[in-house]
Amino acid sequence: MSDRKFFVGGNWKMNGSITQYKSLITDLKNAKLDPKTQVVIAPPALYLLPAKDLLQDNDKIELSAQDGYHKPSGAFTGEISLVQLKDAGIPWVILGHSERRTIFHETDEDVATKTKAALEQGVNVILCVGETLEQREKNESIKVVISQVEAAAKNINDWSKVVIAYEPVWAIGTGKVATAEQAEEVHKAIRDWLAKSVSAEVAKTERIIYGGSVNGKNAKELASQPDIDGFLVGGASLKPEFVDIVNARL
Repeated sequence: MSDRKFFVGGNWKMNGSITQYKSLITDLKNAKLDPKTQVVIAPPALYLLPAKDLLQDNDKIELSAQDGYHKPSGAFTGEISLVQLKDAGIPWVILGHSERRTIFHETDEDVATKTKAALEQGVNVILCVGETLEQREKNESIKVVISQVEAAAKNINDWSKVVIAYEPVWAIGTGKVATAEQAEEVHKAIRDWLAKSVSAEVAKTERIIYGGSVNGKNAKELASQPDIDGFLVGGASLKPEFVDIVNARL
């Protein structure tokens, strides 16, 4: 097991209500969480500031936005800028999630531009990468994932502000999970690329987390892999089993 701090993010996506977010956060605050695990939750943007108020007396749960726009301000109806996230005191942002790439057609270049804007504002980035089922069946998984990392890497000067989340698109919300061996293979490939293309130190310290139908039952096996440093959790982050996932290394 590495000395990289275990990281578990909860991406609520477009779910929840005022009643639900209050309940989820209260339950999480009262839960016994592994103190060695960094926990970050990403409620819908509408609930970020009231969630921040709920968490103000807490030092074990941080907040993330689910996306951010690279322009600081302007006529971009519906968007939230990285400048505004910084102003609101939101320390993290998820960028490049497969749903942003597939549904909203964000390109590698879009994600790279947003990553640059986030880091310029001092907002930490959960950088999502992953291949489709078609790409996996063509044995292109590693090629696709590395190209996505490489595009963003051009705009990253401080890797301590970035967590890479490998999320195979075919395993998100489908109930299908990459086996521990499949996930480890891609995580190791990313780490090898970092060693070759960035530095040995970054490869050693960079946290690479897994996402894709992670739940309380499979988390421990996945967490036992040498290059898996945590999880980005979707649906299960809205359930009590999220605590089991946070505690996967206990």
